[in-house]
Amino acid sequence: MRKILVILAACAACVTSGAALAQTATQPMGASPRVEHTLGELHTRFASANTTHDGKLTRQQAANGMPMVAKHFDQIDTQKNGYVTLPQIEAFMREHAAQR
Repeated sequence: MRKILVILAACAACVTSGAALAQTATQPMGASPRVEHTLGELHTRFASANTTHDGKLTRQQAANGMPMVAKHFDQIDTQKNGYVTLPQIEAFMREHAAQR
């Protein structure tokens, strides 16, 4: 869990805008404040990187705005669509947190 939080924090490190989205992002019931903050940052980073506002990140968008996602792009893009979605990123993070 700690490593996944570090990865999420790294994804969130470059965010300079989108605080409103982080405040309105849906958070899981009963999640710790740290997890809620991390998920909010993930949502904010995704929204910032998704320059086409289509809910999909291409490899280039990920490289520009979410370097850790870009690093693991092929693992996250399990359907080989050439893009990743926020639910796919969250699933990847959960899967790797469970392995730790």
